[in-house]
Amino acid sequence: MTKTNTQIQAINEEVVVGNFTQKHLDTLKSTIAKGTSNEQFSLFMQTCVRTGLDPFLNQIFCIVYNGKDGPVMSMQIAVEGIVALAKKHEQYKGFIASEVKEEDEFEIDMVTGEPKHRIVSMQRGKTVGAYCVAYRENAPNIAVIITSDQVDHLVKGRNGQMWKDYFDDMIVKHAIKRAFKRQYGIEVSEDEFGSNNQNSSPAPYERREVGPEVEVIDVSQQDDNTDQRPAEPIAPLTESQRVNGQITEALEKLGVTTPDGRLSYMLKNIKDLKEGTMPTLGQKKGLLKIIEMEIQQKQSNSDDELPL
Repeated sequence: MTKTNTQIQAINEEVVVGNFTQKHLDTLKSTIAKGTSNEQFSLFMQTCVRTGLDPFLNQIFCIVYNGKDGPVMSMQIAVEGIVALAKKHEQYKGFIASEVKEEDEFEIDMVTGEPKHRIVSMQRGKTVGAYCVAYRENAPNIAVIITSDQVDHLVKGRNGQMWKDYFDDMIVKHAIKRAFKRQYGIEVSEDEFGSNNQNSSPAPYERREVGPEVEVIDVSQQDDNTDQRPAEPIAPLTESQRVNGQITEALEKLGVTTPDGRLSYMLKNIKDLKEGTMPTLGQKKGLLKIIEMEIQQKQSNSDDELPL
């Protein structure tokens, strides 16, 4: 390996912001955050670092679409991202949440936070609301109910298309956000930032390149041929995201807790996975089985150890 290649590898693997390396930033800029300006991308990454949310695990999304005055970025936090924030609280005790439909039987005691939700038919009718009960050690249960008329303004608002496409997921997410805010004080802000938005003015993203000498090149001064097509909306909670959450929890049992560690583990254990690409759902499920087997083996080895 030449000296220059060694320098490039060292720069790519060096932590640049939070736990993210230059390689992570390049991957995010060309995939999840594709179409963002340098300022928008910098703001997105600062949000990830500040909140501790991992975009590689679909805990937070960066959606870009063409606005009246240029590309607009909307940051969306997934349900599992909100849950990840709550799990950091030492008194976290879980939650239950669901949409409620016309033909369901539903009642809830707002004092005790005890819901009774019974689905009596597969022909449930349209969604009329949602609820969430957030539990916390040594604290009262917090129950929140949201009726469909309470979110009419959101359905007609700037993220209206996402609400129309994924109404059940979005109204449940809305209930979870409110319950977690009251129970844990978690404030989840999901705003839009245009290319001329004065609120989105952190230092622009800079891609570091290596020649004979290490130098910093400001990408914002170069021609930007980035594809500005709007990104496809993503449902707040999908099977892929649920598997991501299971992978994160399982890897924590093996002591793998950082984005760099998770990425290295995936590259090592997912066959044919190349750097800069995202694993498929099938590959994620296969990886989860590998992790579970490794955990079982680790526990078995621990049980076999005899005390001295």
